[in-house]
Amino acid sequence: MYLGLDLGTSGVKAMLIDGDQTIVGSANGSLDVSRPHSGWSEQEPAHWMRATQEAVAGLKAKHPKELAAVRGIGLSGQMHGATLIDAADKVLRPCILWNDTRSHVEAGALDADPRFRALTGNIVFPGFTAPKLAWIRKHEPDIFAKIAKVLLPKDYLRLWLTGEYISEMSDSAGTSWLDTGKRAWSADLLAATHLSEEQMPTLVEGTQQAGMLRSELAAQWGISGNVVVAGGAGDNAASACGMGTVSDGAAFVSLGTSGVLFAANGSYLPKPESAVHAFCHALPNTWHQMGVILSATDALNWHSGVTGKSAADLTGELGETPKAPTGVTFLPYLSGERTPHNDAVIRGAFIGLEHESSRAVLTQAVLEGVAFAIRDNLEALRSAGTGISRVTAIGGGSRSRYWLASIATALGVPVDLPADGDFGAAFGAARLGLIAATGADPIAVCTPPVTSGTIEPVSALSGAYEEAYKRYRALYPAIKSLAH
Repeated sequence: MYLGLDLGTSGVKAMLIDGDQTIVGSANGSLDVSRPHSGWSEQEPAHWMRATQEAVAGLKAKHPKELAAVRGIGLSGQMHGATLIDAADKVLRPCILWNDTRSHVEAGALDADPRFRALTGNIVFPGFTAPKLAWIRKHEPDIFAKIAKVLLPKDYLRLWLTGEYISEMSDSAGTSWLDTGKRAWSADLLAATHLSEEQMPTLVEGTQQAGMLRSELAAQWGISGNVVVAGGAGDNAASACGMGTVSDGAAFVSLGTSGVLFAANGSYLPKPESAVHAFCHALPNTWHQMGVILSATDALNWHSGVTGKSAADLTGELGETPKAPTGVTFLPYLSGERTPHNDAVIRGAFIGLEHESSRAVLTQAVLEGVAFAIRDNLEALRSAGTGISRVTAIGGGSRSRYWLASIATALGVPVDLPADGDFGAAFGAARLGLIAATGADPIAVCTPPVTSGTIEPVSALSGAYEEAYKRYRALYPAIKSLAH
């Protein structure tokens, strides 16, 4: 058996698979986010361990014999988080999360140093790890002085699991300290934030062994024998391993809290000015590009909170087939935006409201706004040299056929639906655990799921969607001056 642990923003998911990659069971532990100030987003690392214990206890209650047979564990995690520990492994402050934008001034200053884009292949985004450390040095110098190690969230979990300071390429590519082409820490970039390689974890590939499960935890979980912990992956690369998006040109769209358009690349293709992320993949000698929007299902959940109707009820009011855009446009910039604008300060808006604008019209605009934001990502990836002819949909938002048809129409490409099953980050992490424990061929393990159906673009609406997308594109520059 092989265990995947996915440390997300809202919870930890534990998934068991067998040697044939059949899912045996899964369980969850819950997490909350603390927002002490506008633009801040934090979690206590101790809560990650509690949630992991909850998730594994849930598996043990239902599948004790299978859990006892675990031989490999893979880790997946929310990216970019700054977990700071001292020389005694004590956590120095709450972890600053990926969607925290407090360090936008520091990010701009680092991004102005041409070495960062040249070596990392990316803009220094406010959500990345390096500007967070620059913020800490400026605002919390006493804490900065005590930092012995900076760990990403899943790698702090690994420290608890194994006692080792180890990270891997896909997650580390989102720190702004990795030479992404060479797949190694850059001493120059670390020095630019007054840090050294000694304060970084050792680097391995996501498919490699990265520690062994501590005997106390193995005993507590009822596992006998040695258990290998794999390098693992950042959450999007782990999802790509779960989806089999590992070969050049394969792509998926993820409708989770954030939205991601992800394409695997056989070579390193940076184009930082497009705000496309060019990162290492979890597999050796493989990279990926992705465009990111910060609010996908988060935008619908916000609308749900305002209207007092569940997300399912709201999308249910629209049916399954997209309608022509109404003239009401929604900009989903509720917590800023990444691709293509790299704007931490911009905020969302409804434009074009009138007396006739019903709840259903606003819901339609929210879904279209997210679809057009993903279209922005597609245009950015195309400008960076990546062609996408079709995508596979994953994430909670993919349960809405209306939304998927809207996205297919906005992108102008078919959207494939995987057959029933869970092919997300926890499954990808379990696959990496299997590879690390057995030495299996990563490409042979990370195969795509069977497609259960395909949603084609609604050709009758393509013209109306193009016009609506042009309106959408024109609105960002129009409202930018109001936000800045």
